[in-house]
Amino acid sequence: TNRILVFTCPACNKQFKVRCKPQEEEKDDEPETFGELTVVANTFHERQVIKLHMGENVIGRYVRDTNANAPIITSDPSIDTTHCIVTVKYDKHGKLRHILRDAPSGTGTFYQDNILRDSDRTYMEDGAIVTIGATTMIFNLNPED
Repeated sequence: TNRILVFTCPACNKQFKVRCKPQEEEKDDEPETFGELTVVANTFHERQVIKLHMGENVIGRYVRDTNANAPIITSDPSIDTTHCIVTVKYDKHGKLRHILRDAPSGTGTFYQDNILRDSDRTYMEDGAIVTIGATTMIFNLNPED
């Protein structure tokens, strides 16, 4: 319900009414997280955590107006601005899947030390190591554990 506050001017005794709407509850704008990639610190950047969301998570070096929706803040020149993509979705059996592919990139995307060709897709397993450029990331399916 709306509330009305009434103020009286001390100089002229005129009344002013202000209608106040009830404050809506703040909504959590951050989408649900479905695993994360922990970027291991190296000479190019500090440790970072990239939260993965349902759909395509485009991973790459952060630059202004980047297309990456899961950017890494780094000065590593061997990471493209759009380097690799992790697609999070449920398969036809209802199992949550994290599918890694190269964007394609200039230096390639490595999963468990195996380079992915442009046409390759791989299901990521918990604890897997992903390397892009000179940067190593560790996949964590259940970050709260």
